[in-house]
Amino acid sequence: MTRLLVTTVTLLLMAAQVVQAARRPNILFLFADDQRPDTIAAYGNRYIKTPHIDRLVRDGFNFRRAYCMGSIHGAVCQPSRAMLMSGRTLWRVPMNLKGVPMLPEVLGRHGYVTFGTGKWHNRPESFTRGFQHGRAVFIGGMSNHLKVPIRDLTSEGKLTPPRQAKKFSSEVFADAAIEFLESRRGRNEKPFFAYVSFSSPHDPRQPPGKYARMYEAGRAQLPLPANFMPQHPFHNGWMVGRDEALAGWPRTREVIRSQLGEYYGMISHLDEQVGRVLKALEATGQAENTIVIYAADHGLAVGSHGLLGKQNLYEHSMGTPLLVTGPGIPRGKSSNALVYLYDLFPTICSWTGAPVPNNVEGQSLAGIVAGKTTAVRTSLFTTYENLMRSVRDDRYKLIRYTQINHTQLFDLHEDPDELKNLIEEPAQAKRAGRLMKLLATWQQKTGDKTPLTSKNPKPKAIDLTGRRRKPDRHQPPEILKKYFSAR
Repeated sequence: MTRLLVTTVTLLLMAAQVVQAARRPNILFLFADDQRPDTIAAYGNRYIKTPHIDRLVRDGFNFRRAYCMGSIHGAVCQPSRAMLMSGRTLWRVPMNLKGVPMLPEVLGRHGYVTFGTGKWHNRPESFTRGFQHGRAVFIGGMSNHLKVPIRDLTSEGKLTPPRQAKKFSSEVFADAAIEFLESRRGRNEKPFFAYVSFSSPHDPRQPPGKYARMYEAGRAQLPLPANFMPQHPFHNGWMVGRDEALAGWPRTREVIRSQLGEYYGMISHLDEQVGRVLKALEATGQAENTIVIYAADHGLAVGSHGLLGKQNLYEHSMGTPLLVTGPGIPRGKSSNALVYLYDLFPTICSWTGAPVPNNVEGQSLAGIVAGKTTAVRTSLFTTYENLMRSVRDDRYKLIRYTQINHTQLFDLHEDPDELKNLIEEPAQAKRAGRLMKLLATWQQKTGDKTPLTSKNPKPKAIDLTGRRRKPDRHQPPEILKKYFSAR
C-alpha cells in the first residue's frame, strides 16, 4: 500500500508539473524613460542605489549591449516605442502605429489579458486598439511629474477625459500596475501582458521627497562621466534643441554634477516603485509564472561629450538596460549579443506561443536566453534624423555626420567612452572603408535613403558660450530658478 501511495503521489506531482509547464507565462514589462545603461548598481555603478533592479539582474538574464535604433526627430522616445510595439525598423513604422499589428494586440488575440499604464507616446487611437484594460494612461511625451494628465480605458474601449494625477508619476503608474495585479489574484484561466511604462527618469529632473536629497551630501564625490566635456567638439547638427538647453554652455562641472545627482535620484525613486510592483506580483501568487522584462527606451548624455540629451549616437544615448527574469530564464547570466529593443516583439511571441505577424523585422532573442545561440546579428545600425548614421560590430564603431562630412571611428574595447577618434590613422583606413560599406548596406536593408555625404557641407566649428536659452513649459519653478534664472 505504501509503495502504491508513493507511486500515486509521484504520478500526481508529475502531472502537476506538466500542467504547470503547459501554462503560458504572464508578461510583466517594466519600461523606463531615458535611462542610460550604466545607471544600475549591479552593473558596476557604485554611486547609485538600485536594489530592486539589482535583484532582477542577479535573478535573470542580462543583455549588456541592447540599443534603440534611433529617431526621425528630437523626441527619440516616440520612434523607440513605435519600433518596440511593432517589431519594425525606424522607416517602416508610422509614429501613430496606424495599420500596424502591435504586440499587445497580437497577444490579446492569442488569449492574453492585456493591460497598460503610464506613458504612451504614439497617439490615443493606438492605445485603445492595442489594450483591453488601461489605468492611469499618460498620452504624450513629457510632463511635470507632479502634474501628469492621466486617463483610464473604459469597458467600452474609450479613454476617459484627462485628469491631473495627485502623486508623482512613477508612484501613480506603479499604483495602477499593483491594482491590476491584485485584480488578477487567483485568476489563472488566462495569462496577462502588463505594460508598465514609467516616464522617469525623463526630465524635469525633480526627484521627490528624500530622493531629492539622496545624492546631495556626496555630490562633491559623485564622479562626472569619464567622457565629460564642457562643449561638444564640433557641430553635430543638433546642439541647441530642448534637451540641450537644460544647462548653459560651456557645461560646468558643478551644474552637471548637480543634474547627475537629480538624475540618479529619479532612478532610485523609480527603483523603489519597481520594488513595489514586484512585491505585489509575489504577494498575489503570480511571480512563479511571470516573465519580468526591464528595459528603457534609450539612454541619455547628462554631460557626456558635452551633451545632455539623447539626440546623438554615442553609446550612452542609444544604449539601454535590458534584463529578463522568470520561469525558464537562467539566473545571473548575461550576453554581449548586439540586440535592438524591437527584438522583444518576436521574443515575447516565442515565449507566449503567439504568432509573429508579417513584416516584423526584429529577431527573437529566446535562443540566446536558452543558450542555443550566441547572436542574432553581427553588426548594428543606429541613426538620428538626417544628421548622423552609425554602424558597429563586436569591437569597432563608425559614426558619420552627414551634414558636415565628418567621421568618427572608435575602438570600443580599448575606448568604451568614445574619446579617441581613430579615423585619421593610416592603419585604420581599410577598417573605416569596410564600415562605411557596411553602413550603406544597413541603409539599403532598412530603407534609409539619407545621403552619407553632403554636397554643400555646413560648418563644423561651433561655440555656444553664453548662448541664450529658453525653458520648455514642463519645467517646474524650482528647476527654472536653479538652472535658468540669471544664467
